[in-house]
Amino acid sequence: MEDSLTLTPAAAADLFDLPRAASDCRIVVAMSGGVDSSVVAALAAKSGAEVIGVTLQLYDFGAASGRKGACCAGDDIRDARAVADRLGIAHYVHDHESAFREDVVEGFADAYLAGQTPVPCIRCNMGPKFTDLFAMARELGADCLATGHYVRRVMGVAGPELHRAIDPARDQSYFLYATTEDQLDYLRFPLGGMPKTDVRRLAEEAGLRNAAKPDSQDICFVPDGDYASIVRKMRPEGVRPGKIVHAQTGEILGDHRGIIQYTVGQRRGLDIGGQPEPLYVISIDAPSAEVRVGPRRMLAVDAARIVETNRIGPLPDVQLTAKVRSLAKPVPVTLEGPLGGGAETIIRFAQPEYGVAPGQAAVLYAGDRVVGGGWIAETQRTAS
Repeated sequence: MEDSLTLTPAAAADLFDLPRAASDCRIVVAMSGGVDSSVVAALAAKSGAEVIGVTLQLYDFGAASGRKGACCAGDDIRDARAVADRLGIAHYVHDHESAFREDVVEGFADAYLAGQTPVPCIRCNMGPKFTDLFAMARELGADCLATGHYVRRVMGVAGPELHRAIDPARDQSYFLYATTEDQLDYLRFPLGGMPKTDVRRLAEEAGLRNAAKPDSQDICFVPDGDYASIVRKMRPEGVRPGKIVHAQTGEILGDHRGIIQYTVGQRRGLDIGGQPEPLYVISIDAPSAEVRVGPRRMLAVDAARIVETNRIGPLPDVQLTAKVRSLAKPVPVTLEGPLGGGAETIIRFAQPEYGVAPGQAAVLYAGDRVVGGGWIAETQRTAS
C-alpha cells in the first residue's frame, strides 16, 4: 500500500494501547466490509504492527446480502477483501452463518412472536462478533482485537472501562453493554475518540474503495426494514391474526394480521380511526394474539425488571442513568437488587418513563461510563 495516511505510526499505535513496541505486536481487526472497520485496519497497518483482518460471514438472506449498508455478507465481504489487499494485510473469512442464524436470527423471530421488541445487534455482539472473534484472535496469537465500534476504552483505577464515544451522534455504547471485563481487557476501539468526518477523511487518504460507502442502516439481515417478512419466513406457523383491544375499556377496536406488526409505543399503522384521542400500543399479549392500545399516559412506567444482567467494573456511588432504547436519552434511575452475573434487578425511574418495551435492553451509565445493563423482561406501570 502506498503510505498516504497523514497520521504518524506512533500516533496510530497510541490508538491501540499496545503492550509493547508495535513492531513486536499482532493486531486482529474485525472487518465487516464497512468504512469504519476498514479505517481501523488502515490505522493498525500504519502503526507498524502485523495485522490480520477477519470477516465473519454471518448470513446470506437474498436481497439483504446485496443491499448497501449491510454487513458481513455478499458485497461487504468482497469490500473487506479488497481493503485488505490494498493495505497488504492477511485476510480470512469464516463461515458463521449457522451460528448466527441460531443465536441471532431465530431469537429475533421468537422474540417478536412473544410480543417483544428485540435488539439483534446486541445478541450478535454477545455471540458471533465478540465471543467467536475473541477466540479466533487468541488462537492467532494477537495482542488485541480491534473493531470499528464508536465507543471508548478508558483505563480506570480498577482496570479498563467502557465509555461513550466522543461523537454523540455515532455512539454505540448501548449495543455493547454486555461486553465482559475479560473481553474489554483485550478489545480496542480506535474510532471512539473521532467524529465520523475524520474517519471518512482517513479512508480517503488511505485510498480505500469504500471511503464513501453508506453507513449500516436498520438490522443487517432485514432487507428494506421489513422485520415482519423475516419473522414470517422463519416462523410461518406462529403468525396469526387477532384483535386490537382498548387496554382500559376492553372494547374491541379492530383486527390485525399478526402481533409481529406491532411494538410497544407504536402509534402509526393501527388503522383504528374515529377515536377521541390518539392511541398507542400499550402492550402485546402473545398467547391471545391481542394488541392492546390506549392513550399515551398509559405508556408511563415507574420501573422495569431486567434479566441476564452484566456489570463492567465496580458500581460507583453516583447517580446512575439508563437508556431503555438505543435512541432514548439517559434518564436518572436507582437499582433495587444486584447487577451482573446474570442476576435479575429492578431499575426504578426518577420520573415516569414512556415506551419501555420488553425485549429491549436497559443500559446503565455513570456519566459517560457504561456500568452494565440487562434485558427488559417486564415493566411496572404508573398508577393512573
